[in-house]
Amino acid sequence: MIPVIGLVVGVTAGLLLQPTVPLALQPYLPIAIIAALDAVVGAVRALGEKRFDDRVFVISFISNVVIAALIVFLGDQLGVGSQLSTGVVVVLGIRIFANAAAIRRRIFRA
Repeated sequence: MIPVIGLVVGVTAGLLLQPTVPLALQPYLPIAIIAALDAVVGAVRALGEKRFDDRVFVISFISNVVIAALIVFLGDQLGVGSQLSTGVVVVLGIRIFANAAAIRRRIFRA
């Protein structure tokens, strides 16, 4: 119940406060969101398989976001930021869809 309350409070605060992202951080925001979604979908899968661990989730969440941002930053420094951004999105997207498929198979037994 606490995560749902936290989600509602966070979404409400975001809608009311309408925070802005500094221009220098804007290229990293979509990558950070995709990395965070990967961790969340993985946590939902682990929860369904009854092997969820909150410490693993927090570490996965933070490390996914940091590693993805570092890869994009490195790509920017090398002049290939958009290509590495695309690569990160593809890899994390594949993980998200694989976890979603596992969740769907578990729910529908198919």
